[in-house]
Amino acid sequence: MYQKMPETQDVKNENDSFRTTLATADQTGKRKWVYPKKPKGKYTKYRDIVSTCLLLFLFISPFIKIKGNPLFLFDILNRQFYIFGAYFSPSDFYLFAIGLVTSVVFIIVFTVIYGRIFCGWICPQTIFMEHIFRKIEYLIEGDRNKQIRLDKQNWDSEKIRKKLLKWTIFAIISFIISNLFLSYIIGIDALKKIVIEGPSENISTFLGLLIFTSLFYFVFAWFREQACTFICPYGRLQGVLIDKDTINVAYDFIRGESTAGRCKWKKNEDRKTLGKGDCIDCGQCVAVCPTGIDIRNGSQLECVNCTACIDACDEVMTKIGFPTGLIKYASENMIEKRSKFKFTPRVNAYTLVLIILVSVCTSLLFIRSSVETKFLKETGTQFSVEDNLIVDEYQFIFANKTTENKNLNVKVIQPTNAEIFLLGYGTHFSIKAKSTLKGIATVKIPKSTLKNTKEEIIIGVFDDKGKKIDQYKTNFIGPSNLRF
Repeated sequence: MYQKMPETQDVKNENDSFRTTLATADQTGKRKWVYPKKPKGKYTKYRDIVSTCLLLFLFISPFIKIKGNPLFLFDILNRQFYIFGAYFSPSDFYLFAIGLVTSVVFIIVFTVIYGRIFCGWICPQTIFMEHIFRKIEYLIEGDRNKQIRLDKQNWDSEKIRKKLLKWTIFAIISFIISNLFLSYIIGIDALKKIVIEGPSENISTFLGLLIFTSLFYFVFAWFREQACTFICPYGRLQGVLIDKDTINVAYDFIRGESTAGRCKWKKNEDRKTLGKGDCIDCGQCVAVCPTGIDIRNGSQLECVNCTACIDACDEVMTKIGFPTGLIKYASENMIEKRSKFKFTPRVNAYTLVLIILVSVCTSLLFIRSSVETKFLKETGTQFSVEDNLIVDEYQFIFANKTTENKNLNVKVIQPTNAEIFLLGYGTHFSIKAKSTLKGIATVKIPKSTLKNTKEEIIIGVFDDKGKKIDQYKTNFIGPSNLRF
């Protein structure tokens, strides 16, 4: 989706330069600082509401507990994870793997249909940058023109005061964000303890906080949109995910260019008769862009679909009495063919895969037992004979995947006349919350019950009310000649 190009080769090469150069770098490769104009409009208000809700959720979540468990905790060092208050141990890694695959497919489906709407509305980088740091910058240094003028002027008292104030506030917020993310790793209670004890008692943690504070400060104070352009892989996935049916923030080049192209606004001019497009080449869509691109050149790597250009263009169209929507959410086919959005076979296929993965994840979560049971045949051991009983030894492992102590019973479900005995525990045992119990178990089966050398047995684990919590299938190895 690209603008209609003039015929002269020189102008064409100039307009085509966006294909081979970055909007944030000059011909020598030196960075061009982006001074986006403060956006305002319908979509900006919506994004402010969404970002406020997400930020509140992010800052409040560490303090929320469900039955004494944190709402979210990702304690990698101690291998403890809480999601919506539910405890997950390393043995649940398969759930994380399937969940990760499901998330990737979801992102693919979402991108194929709606492009980079995630980047503009939900991405933490965009939310922190545009709705915290950028707003502080506007408040201290002013809008686009004032920022440009301030950066060009000499280091007088005004510039030193404003820059120092902005950088100080940026550093404080970066430190707060570092502590916030730390609370998702070690928990809010542990973080409170560290704050009370002070840096001297937690040198390594404090140094880690300073490192991440510096990283956040670097990204939001200097690196900024470069993180989306050079670091984030999501933008580069656009080339293989989006197509002509993908909805993006797009410029209606048919309406904007018409037959004579875009031209500056002249009062009382009949642009339609002259073949001029509705785009008056005011440049406001470029001025508000946080990545410095011209949306009229079509879908580009740097575009994060932030909708700032939509609001800027709509404001100009309203002022000159033209219909809004020259820049809007639309696909290339919707603009070229004036058609409506439709689900393509590609989208349907992705959606089907996503539904299957979500169903699998949901099913695994529902059938996930609170206590994981394993009975592994002891290597190097053989059966023994006690009267008319055949005895096998197993190593048992019980993993309590809850935050409560459990009183449990164990018995052989199949065959029903088999007996099991946990050395040191018998058939009744207790296991502490989030802990593992290991030991040796013996299983005894009457010789008359065995039909084959290798028999499948099922061992069940029950709570103190008789409810089955988990079961484990294993093999019982008997004598090769059952007629002795």
